[in-house]
Amino acid sequence: MIQPNLQYVYDVSIRPEGEIFQVRLERKSGVSETTARDTPVRGVGRRDLLVVVIVAALLVSLAVLLAGSPGADAAARWRPEPGTSWQWQLSGKVNTSFNVDAYDIDGFDNSSRTVGTLHRKGSKAICYISAGSWENWRPDAGKFPKSVIGNKYEGWAGERWLDIRRINQLAPIMRARMNMCKSKGFDAIEPDNIDGYTNKTGFRITSGDQLRYNKWLAREAHARGLSIGLKNDEGQAKALVPYFDWAMTEDCFDEGWCSKMRPFAASNKAVFAAEYTDTGATPARFCSKARSLHFDAILKKRNLGAWRRGC
Repeated sequence: MIQPNLQYVYDVSIRPEGEIFQVRLERKSGVSETTARDTPVRGVGRRDLLVVVIVAALLVSLAVLLAGSPGADAAARWRPEPGTSWQWQLSGKVNTSFNVDAYDIDGFDNSSRTVGTLHRKGSKAICYISAGSWENWRPDAGKFPKSVIGNKYEGWAGERWLDIRRINQLAPIMRARMNMCKSKGFDAIEPDNIDGYTNKTGFRITSGDQLRYNKWLAREAHARGLSIGLKNDEGQAKALVPYFDWAMTEDCFDEGWCSKMRPFAASNKAVFAAEYTDTGATPARFCSKARSLHFDAILKKRNLGAWRRGC
């Protein structure tokens, strides 16, 4: 499928027998994808065939121009609105029995079969990946250059912060992760740990560095037709609303910063809010506030198993 906001190159060639022409369209985006079609054209001379080839080339060019028009890809990808119910499970076998609009599950640990099960029950599937930390248990952990791996992530064993300033070094790994999400049939991406500039990462990451990286992540997701959410990063929410399709928060009611995510709801974009039992949070304490902000809030245990309480 032709994707908007990307560069393409095409070639058209006549086979030696003069009966078939080939149109090849190749994306120039760092993602290896090629669309090729062989179309039989019989009963015409080579001059007439050349006319057909030229017309085909013009049609390909027109398709690329149309795909690059404003909003073309936005209309195709999932853009959840306030009122979208959801479940978040990152540990254990996914319990697919919840009657919700969307499931947020681990991209590595779940197969296309699980995604297909969710789709058949009418739910969208969000692919969890960490975009700002190195996790020593992931199958691609060895692909990260040592120079981009920073301080330990406090409270999470085996996890360290990444130097998100070095987009060129992280790009092949993050693109591969997004390609994995796409190949498994996910509808969206939850990129975790994209607020490193507010943490002790071991690197001098600025707010501007974080903005550049987060915008890059959004562009890469959209180039694959995937929706993407802004995870926490409340200090940059207003600036990033145009780039992200929805938002997600942790502990914003308990910590008192939910109002900073209001620009998403004001733009008719869902805000998925998770509160945790270990803070003493209960639905009675935050659900009425969530409804007033048009947030979609749930209560979870910190291990992010199947247990859930909705508002």
